[in-house]
Amino acid sequence: MTQTLGFIGGGQMAEAIIGGLLARGMVSAGQVTVADPVESRRSLLQGRFGIKTTADNGEAVRTCRTIVLAVKPQMMQPALRSIGGFVTPEHVLVSIAAGIPCEILERDLPEGTRVVRVMPNTPALVQSAASALSAGKAARTEDIDLVLGIFQTLGTAVVVPEALMDAVTGLSGSGPAYVFLFIEALIDAAVLVGLPRSVGRDLVLQTVLGAARMCLETGKHPAELTSMVTSPGGTTIAGIRALERGAFRSLLMDAVEAAARRSRELGTPVRSL
Repeated sequence: MTQTLGFIGGGQMAEAIIGGLLARGMVSAGQVTVADPVESRRSLLQGRFGIKTTADNGEAVRTCRTIVLAVKPQMMQPALRSIGGFVTPEHVLVSIAAGIPCEILERDLPEGTRVVRVMPNTPALVQSAASALSAGKAARTEDIDLVLGIFQTLGTAVVVPEALMDAVTGLSGSGPAYVFLFIEALIDAAVLVGLPRSVGRDLVLQTVLGAARMCLETGKHPAELTSMVTSPGGTTIAGIRALERGAFRSLLMDAVEAAARRSRELGTPVRSL
C-alpha cells in the first residue's frame, strides 16, 4: 500500500493499526497523518511512530486519500461535519465505529463517497484482531482489497454483508470478554484444586493459546481435537460431562445471541436519526 493514510481520532485502535502497518512496512511514517484534539495524544503518537499529527480534521483529509474514522460513535456526526467539505470522489473512508451503518455515514458525506465499515476487536492492540468489514454502496472492489490489507496486518479480516455486522459484534466484537471470563474462571479453578495462582495463570494462558493454535494450524474440527484428549472413562470426559450439565455450550450461544440483539437495539436509534 503506497497511498497516504489519515486518521480522524488517535485513540488506542488507531495506534494499533498504525503500529501494525509500520511494523510490516505497508506504509512509511511520512505517509500517515493523525488528527486528534488532544495535544498529549498527538505528542505521544508523533514521538512513538514519527508520523504527522494535527488538531485539524480537515488537514488530514486534504493530505490523505484513505481516511480511518477512529472516533467514538457519539462523536461520529461532528467528525463527519468537520470533514464533509474536504471529501472528494478519490477518498476512501473507513469507519471503525460500532453500531453506525454505512447508510448513516453516507448520509452525512458528499453523494457517492466510498465508505467501508469495519468491526475490529480489542486484540488488535496486540496485532491479533478478528475483523469483519462490509462495503457501502459506492465502495469499489479495490477499496475492499485495500481495507482488507490494512486489517489483515492486525490478524484475521473477512468480508461480510452489512446485515451480518450485528452478528459479528455479538461474536468477535464481544467475544474477547467471554474468553477473558473463561480464562479467569480456569485460573480460579486452578486455585480451587490447590495450585498457586501464579502457576495456574501460566498454565491456563498457555493452554488457551495452545488450543487456539491447534485449531488454526491443524485445520481440524474442534470436535476432532476434543476427541484426541478424551479417552474412555478418563479425566477429560468427566470434566466435559460437568460442563454439559451446566449447559456450557448453550450459555455461550445465548451470550452471542444476546450481544447481537443488543447491537441491533443500539443501532436502531442511529438508523432513525
